[in-house]
Amino acid sequence: MPERKPEDKHVLLVEPQAMLRRTVALTARSLGMAQIHEAASIALARQILRQRPFDGAIIAVDDGATVHDLGLLDQVRSGESASSPQMPIAVMTDNCTGEQLIQLKQRHVARVIVKPFRAKILLEALASLAQQKSD
Repeated sequence: MPERKPEDKHVLLVEPQAMLRRTVALTARSLGMAQIHEAASIALARQILRQRPFDGAIIAVDDGATVHDLGLLDQVRSGESASSPQMPIAVMTDNCTGEQLIQLKQRHVARVIVKPFRAKILLEALASLAQQKSD
């Protein structure tokens, strides 16, 4: 089966901040980077991931909280979603300690993006995910 172009790939963006989520999604779509599907919360993302497969995901694992919610990563990696358990995933976080970085690496996270960041960094991560194979 021929490899799909980046603009034909579907990426889930999980980010509670509407302005950031919309800006990244609109920019990525206009540049033909990927088809972006948006979720404003981890709970909504769980539902979306059960309904359709994705080629990659960018997930905010915290929202100013000191605890990272890695349950969504575990859901994908354990095969409890419509996506491949090997789907490339990048995470966004307000902070990342060494221990948290180890937890993310254990879950095969492709990239960690620490907030605040420039939109270009997130778009680069998105482009990278769209180019990777998920299975």
